[in-house]
Amino acid sequence: MTDSTEPLVLMELSRVLIRETEDTHFLELREAEPDADHEARTFPIVIGFTEAAAIERRLMGQTPERPQTHELLSAVIERLNHVLDRVVINDLHDQTFFARVHLRHRGSGEVVELDARPSDAIALSADRETPIFVAEHVLSHVNA
Repeated sequence: MTDSTEPLVLMELSRVLIRETEDTHFLELREAEPDADHEARTFPIVIGFTEAAAIERRLMGQTPERPQTHELLSAVIERLNHVLDRVVINDLHDQTFFARVHLRHRGSGEVVELDARPSDAIALSADRETPIFVAEHVLSHVNA
């Protein structure tokens, strides 16, 4: 797990690759504010079809006729008077990424952190323009 003093790198959703003939789909994040002396680092994640489709749908501004899981969760967060404050991909163990979603209460400002799969967290954040961060040690490992 990342500690609260570890640098976090702001990322942006770069692309979603849905491979219709394969079971493997990809999501790529790109460093939003790269160092002037270096190219932006990228962060690829293998994701499931459901998450890839939800992210692509949200990026295209499409709303499903009936809420899917990510839309339902977004509505629950909203109804409980919270906002998705940020997503942090904070760790890597045995080739598996870990993330935390940060929910902020609209009234008190209190922040609650929840464990999440990165693909689910990004799917939640896709239409809200919620900042996505990756812990420096995770991003460095991927870009080594």
